[in-house]
Amino acid sequence: MESKVFIGTHYEYSIASALRPLGFDLRRVGGQSDKGIDLLGTWSVPSTPKHLPLRVILQCKAYSTAKGAKIGPQFVRELEGAYLGAPSGWRGSGVVGLLITQRPATKGVREALANSRQPLGYVSCSGDGALEQMLWNRRAEEEGLEGMGVTARLSEEDRQGDTRRLVLTWKGRPYEAPCIYPTIGSEAAEPLQDIGADTESTT
Repeated sequence: MESKVFIGTHYEYSIASALRPLGFDLRRVGGQSDKGIDLLGTWSVPSTPKHLPLRVILQCKAYSTAKGAKIGPQFVRELEGAYLGAPSGWRGSGVVGLLITQRPATKGVREALANSRQPLGYVSCSGDGALEQMLWNRRAEEEGLEGMGVTARLSEEDRQGDTRRLVLTWKGRPYEAPCIYPTIGSEAAEPLQDIGADTESTT
């Protein structure tokens, strides 16, 4: 039987891989000092000034499909706490927090996002890395996602079927993010405070 740690870690790597085509460059955090943050990194989008990437922090809920599991507003409040306690380099303007689960956003989650004072978003991603939903609040638009959107397109690999994939749009048109080479790997084991210190020293 697979352990909870293995399942959670596998889900985090699946998310990092699934989001890479959308312009995300993510690093796994993990450990006792993660302060509720599972992945952090950058998100390259054309809507930001001078196309500088947004900084992102992610909370991943690998057990959101478990029997009796409910994805409610409490998870948005938990994400708000992680956002406010983010490491140096992932604070201030140009930072967005994302909640990742295996279920679509409920009405309660949508309302909590809309009412939040923090720039937050929500992503539904299956255990095998299939993106199914992506949304964000007005505050996230103000931090750099103004003009960005999400739509579903027929997968290039399944022209004869009905498999669709999520793609970003920029001012109403499909947007292909630049190729991001993965950094998630040996550095992923770095504790959170080390990541923050490294970032602070280069700014």
